[in-house]
Amino acid sequence: MSGKKVLIITGPNTGGKTVSLKIIGLFTLLSYCGIPVPCASAVLPFFDAVYADIGDDQSVASSLSSFSAHVEKQAEALAHATEKSLVLLDEIGSGTDPREGEALAIAILNALRQRGTTAVVTTHYARLKAYGKRHDDILLASVQFDMEKLAPTYVFQQGVSGSSNALEVAERYGLPNEVIKE
Repeated sequence: MSGKKVLIITGPNTGGKTVSLKIIGLFTLLSYCGIPVPCASAVLPFFDAVYADIGDDQSVASSLSSFSAHVEKQAEALAHATEKSLVLLDEIGSGTDPREGEALAIAILNALRQRGTTAVVTTHYARLKAYGKRHDDILLASVQFDMEKLAPTYVFQQGVSGSSNALEVAERYGLPNEVIKE
């Protein structure tokens, strides 16, 4: 990440943000097991721990909503991550009021940045994109999207924030035109 400790990946729904996050985690853990990563070349730091909040672990049995399941994993990362840890957070701050979610996401990133933790997060939040642009220790990136095919290209672009394309994706997946237009 060119000397930066935080990577914020933006881009469209179904665009490959979560896939990028999973690949970073998988390649890191593969290398620790002595399994070569499938790429031309790679330089991976050694982390003392990897913390991940990817996907949705809501549970009626455990009284966990989507939001509380995310917060539980994020709290664990904040309680234990060091300057030598890797923290992977998918759709940070999601599952609640967007304004509160954005504020919470920024506060979590501030805490991780203060301790020097390496973090990779995905987001659709405009305030989080602006936050990433304002700080020199954050690399803002996006995943490229083919608007004609409405499909991910899995091309990673550094220094560029992407848009969500929510209406186009919603239309592709069957929401009626009158709903999209409204």
